[in-house]
Amino acid sequence: MRGSSSTAAQTRAPSRPQTPVFGSPSLVFIPTVRPGIRRSDGGRPGAGGCGGRRDLGGQVEAREIGGGRAVVQGEVHCQEVACNHAQSVGFSTDGFATTTTMRKMHLIWVTNRMHIEVYKYPAWGDVVEIETWCQAEGRIGTRRDWIIKDVASGYVIGRATSKWVMMNQDTRRLQKVSDEVKEEYLVFCPRTPRLAFPEEDNSSLKKISKLEDPAQYSKLGLVPRRADLDMNQHVNNVTYIGWVLESIPQEIIDSHELEKITLDYRRECQHDDIVDSLASPELEDAEVVLLQEGANGSASSKKLGEDSRQFLHFLRLSRDGLEMNRGRTEWRRKLKR
Repeated sequence: MRGSSSTAAQTRAPSRPQTPVFGSPSLVFIPTVRPGIRRSDGGRPGAGGCGGRRDLGGQVEAREIGGGRAVVQGEVHCQEVACNHAQSVGFSTDGFATTTTMRKMHLIWVTNRMHIEVYKYPAWGDVVEIETWCQAEGRIGTRRDWIIKDVASGYVIGRATSKWVMMNQDTRRLQKVSDEVKEEYLVFCPRTPRLAFPEEDNSSLKKISKLEDPAQYSKLGLVPRRADLDMNQHVNNVTYIGWVLESIPQEIIDSHELEKITLDYRRECQHDDIVDSLASPELEDAEVVLLQEGANGSASSKKLGEDSRQFLHFLRLSRDGLEMNRGRTEWRRKLKR
């Protein structure tokens, strides 16, 4: 989704750097309560090279507020918008957004990486607008980005980006995106590359270190529910977010709110798998220095980042310890109301 103009708006407080707001007409979808659906442009080829979708008017429900539910439900809505975008341009309606050639060759898209940032959580009854578009990413992948705006203020309250790779549905091996497949979907992509995170050194690019044993926090024996499975009987991407949050200590949940989450997907989870969720605080360079100085006898019990906390995460199969997912979360202290 794009438009003839783009503006800038603050995402949270005046002290924060401004975040670009990308304007463009496109399709509109309402994820929960539907006060009205309006459509324009629709991402058709020739319509300004659109290739995106804007879903407007999603009213936040009470069940979506509080704890980790907000970010999980937000990702559900983002996926819903993406599926509707794929369907609107004629891709398959099976939820995999596959083209004709992909279906003939038994190829599907699988998520490789997901990054979400939330600058302000919507309140009960707020109406949000979700804009999404996709474009090519390397030889074997594609990417999909999202911009989330508060309709009343026009402010960007969240951004997300994801990377997808092509996999053979039968062999479960990655496969290069052929020119034939590219021709089928690139017509619906922006003519000029566009990123939800255009900043040169943004958090979505940051490498995730592997969590070292032993982890400080854990939640063992997580079992997929039937509601967690997609049409291919594999665990949905959104479920991994919930599992990652299960290992966050309650005192952090009570005092902080999730600001950023990055997930690297390494292995599929089947319906009969059992999963362990592990987490430990991630130390910044300055914190490591202070801890080393403290170990050498200097008085250094000061805690850094009281208002901001970071954790490394590791999801593994309980039966053999194989890595399924690694992640990073960043938390900010909740504002007093």
